[in-house]
Amino acid sequence: MAFLTSTLRISGLVAALCASAMLHAAPDTPAPATQPAAAACPAILKHSFNRLQDDAPQNLCQYAGKVILVVNTASYCGFTGQYEGLEALYAKYKDKGLVVLGFPSNDFGQQEPGNDKEIADFCFNTYAVKFPMFSKTVVSGARRNALYAQLAKESGTAPKWNFYKYLIDRNGRVVDSYNSMTAPLSKSLVGDIEKLL
Repeated sequence: MAFLTSTLRISGLVAALCASAMLHAAPDTPAPATQPAAAACPAILKHSFNRLQDDAPQNLCQYAGKVILVVNTASYCGFTGQYEGLEALYAKYKDKGLVVLGFPSNDFGQQEPGNDKEIADFCFNTYAVKFPMFSKTVVSGARRNALYAQLAKESGTAPKWNFYKYLIDRNGRVVDSYNSMTAPLSKSLVGDIEKLL
């Protein structure tokens, strides 16, 4: 009888310990601090665009925390050679936190007449572009996309031509804009990027 009472007491103690352990165990879902950084995504990046190569939707929040250079591009422009400099810039600094985002547009001089596949083929085959590129879009005027409307508002300036550039810091603040004449590897632009990295 004493043995049975002792066994029952031990069983009760084990059950109590198990229940206590379950109450203090880590929850199945991560704590808020380890949730995806949707809350940390700055307003300037809360936009989605289709990827140029395959039309797959891309949320710009994936670039939160990076230094970002946003550029409107065109395949048949006097500045089209800047693709080479943009790719060199991206290759050199991507591991330090820079990303270049390209937005093809036919807004200026009708210099991007092709469809997405033609633009993607041109960028890859001619300039070996690997930085993220998005579907052809409108970047100026009343029909401009929401990102470019926000860039214009925050910087106080809208693109004047192809290969206009906006620099965004790691906190999502638009820190400067650069006209088409500013080459991607110019000392001024590279210097500004290096300060933010």
